[in-house]
This record gives sequence, structure tokens and C-alpha cells, in this order.
Amino acid sequence: MSEEAKAEKFLELFNKGREFTEELLKENQRLRYRLAALETESTLGGSRDEVDRLRAEVQQVTEENRRLAMRFREVEEENKDFANRYIEIEEQNNNLANLYVASYQLHSTLDFREVIQIVQEIVINLVGAESFAILLLDEKTNELKTIASEGGNVMPGLQDLSLRLGDGIMGQVAKTGESYYVNQDVDGGTVTIDKPLAAVPLKIKEHVIGLIVIYKLLQQKDAFTAVDYELFSLLAAHAATAIFSSKLYSQSERKLNTIQSFLDLLTTN
Repeated sequence: MSEEAKAEKFLELFNKGREFTEELLKENQRLRYRLAALETESTLGGSRDEVDRLRAEVQQVTEENRRLAMRFREVEEENKDFANRYIEIEEQNNNLANLYVASYQLHSTLDFREVIQIVQEIVINLVGAESFAILLLDEKTNELKTIASEGGNVMPGLQDLSLRLGDGIMGQVAKTGESYYVNQDVDGGTVTIDKPLAAVPLKIKEHVIGLIVIYKLLQQKDAFTAVDYELFSLLAAHAATAIFSSKLYSQSERKLNTIQSFLDLLTTN
């Protein structure tokens, strides 16, 4: 049985229990009125046996009502727990779908600019970052430089970041391949241009090709969630592969175009 069907079944049981309890309360009230009338009649010479019988029925209905009210509260609690679980599972399913879509998008093109744009959209729409930068490592100079950024007005100098491998927090992240997150318990979450909110290495196996550094989250988001760390892991691998592949493809395309132009020039002459 699906989770949705179970939820509907619990809701149906919940409603039936409530309706039955309401009926018992009405019946209980009716019997009490009848008992009071008979007691009055008994005082005036009515049947004592009838009064005793109705008193027993009232007691029985009262006990049944108490038992059902208790069960009703139990079912209500079970329904609340199930509803909470259903919401959690629904959220997990949405997160998995987002992860799948993000992974698919990253490998849907070999155009370098498009790949970078997709990475930016993932960081904005799925992670919820307002201010961040994507840095790539130049292996010839061992320097990390910004190739794309967002929210430069929040963190001035973001678009011109340049640092050497191993220097500072971000340089160490690129060197070790270990992600960095501000420890709010230790430093109160202070963020500067040299100390981002988070720094995630872009890795192909153990080889770091760049970083994603985040400085500020969107207003409606207070902190990173569990799915954000899953997204960071995905970005660390899939985004790195997509960026590296598209960069190689773009370089090979330029070389092919250059060679083709040279051949065309020779053929024309």
C-alpha cells in the first residue's frame, strides 16, 4: 500500500471514530434524559425496574464512550505521527528529484559557458545562495581565480578573487580537497572575503580543479540543511567533471577551428 493510500486510510478511520464518538455522546445524553424522567416517574409511582435498567445502560454507554474516546485520542496521535512522517518522506522525495535533475542538467551540454550557468543556477535555486563565486585552478601558476560570481554587492571583490594554492582557508580547501564550513559555535559565523560561509572543492577523484565558495544565503534560508550537504557532494564530483569535460571540449573545438582555418587558407592558395 502506498504512503498516500495509508494516509487516506488513517484519515478515514479518524473521521469514522469521531462520528461514532459523537453518536455515542448523543445517545448517552438521550439515555440520561430518559433516566431522569423515569426517576421522576418512579418517585410518582413508576417502574423501579425500568429505572435500574436504564441506569445500567447509561453506565455501559458511558464506559464505552470513555473507551472509544481514549482510542480516538490514540488514533489521532498516530495520525499526527503518520502525517509528520508523510511530510518528511515527501520532502526527501523532492530532494532526491532535485538531486537527479541537477545531475542530469550538469551533463546535458558540453558548452563551457552553459555548464557554468547551470552550476550557478543549482547554487542559487537548490542551495539557496545569494552571494557566491566559482573559482578554477590554473595548474600552471597554481592560482585560483573567479570565473563566475553572484552577489558582488554583498561581498565586494568577489568577482576578482585570486589566491594561490594552499594560502588561507580557500587555498587549503583546494590543496586538501576537504570542504570548509563556518563553525558558528566557535566564531559566531563571521564571514569575510577570505573566510566564506562555505568552501566546496570541485574534485575529479582526488584532483581538485576549483572551488565553489558561498558567502551569504538567501533571506528565506537560515542555515544549510541535510540535502544541501548532499548537493555539495554532488557538485564536488559531477560539477567538476562537467566543467573539466566542457573546458577540454571547448579547447579542442578552438584548436580544430584553428586547424580548419589554416587548411582552408592553404587550400585557397
